[in-house]
Amino acid sequence: MVTFRRRSGRTGRSSPTALRAPSPLTALSLLLASLLSSLCLLLAPQAAAHDAKRPAHPERDWIGSTLRDHERPGPGTPPPPQLASVEGVDVSSHNGSVPWSSLWNSGNRFAYVKATEGTSYTNPSFAQQYNGSYDAGMIRGAYHFALPDNSGGAAQAAYFATHGGGWSQDGRTLPGVLDMEYNPYGPTCYGMSASALVRWISDFFATYQARTGRDAVIYTSTGWWKQCTGNYGGFAAAHPLWVPRYGSSAGELPAGWGYYTFWQYTDTGPTVGDHNRFNGAYSRLQALATG
Repeated sequence: MVTFRRRSGRTGRSSPTALRAPSPLTALSLLLASLLSSLCLLLAPQAAAHDAKRPAHPERDWIGSTLRDHERPGPGTPPPPQLASVEGVDVSSHNGSVPWSSLWNSGNRFAYVKATEGTSYTNPSFAQQYNGSYDAGMIRGAYHFALPDNSGGAAQAAYFATHGGGWSQDGRTLPGVLDMEYNPYGPTCYGMSASALVRWISDFFATYQARTGRDAVIYTSTGWWKQCTGNYGGFAAAHPLWVPRYGSSAGELPAGWGYYTFWQYTDTGPTVGDHNRFNGAYSRLQALATG
């Protein structure tokens, strides 16, 4: 047995004393400390992964920005004018301060403005763009750049509705848009199955409708929709379609939709790049805004 010498307080003699084992309470404390240390090491990578899900470059993520990296959407030459159609534009922070009077004078009558991305980004130019288009006389609306692997559809719809994506029955505010396109940060379909993405979109739509009373528009390319949702056709009855294709026609549409409501026909147009066409007369655009 290992011993050490202890001096006696009464006689001054030394006597042998055994080295005692830790008490049960001390042993338990040491075990808990070890477990806590291990837990911290396990949680650290998860916290880093959560931080990594925050948008890395939201200023470069505008509606249709991922299209040319994945598809051949066409040259972007303007299609011939149509009688029953309305010209418009879409903008985000990369456009900065937009000269709305110039766009109005060149015939644009509606605008969609990026409001949010994920659940942590708001467009710093939103006020100038959203209010500026309205002040110029345009019918305006807001859109949300979706990051389905960042957080749930309901959470992103709520964030969007709270940060610029709401709707007012003033006759000049369009329903919000859910922008579903190629992942700018990783796997094309956000590492999710087709059924999981359909559920995510459904959750977004249900929450947005509950918050605003309107059914959201969906922006998506036929190529992405086929690849990532299995060409699901169940949203067409309630949700207007905004489709991108840069050429003389909108081309093939995703399953379920017999026609498009908005068509993004170029990303190289004058002043702001992205130009769109509403599929109907101006009175129909007003009806969509009115609800």
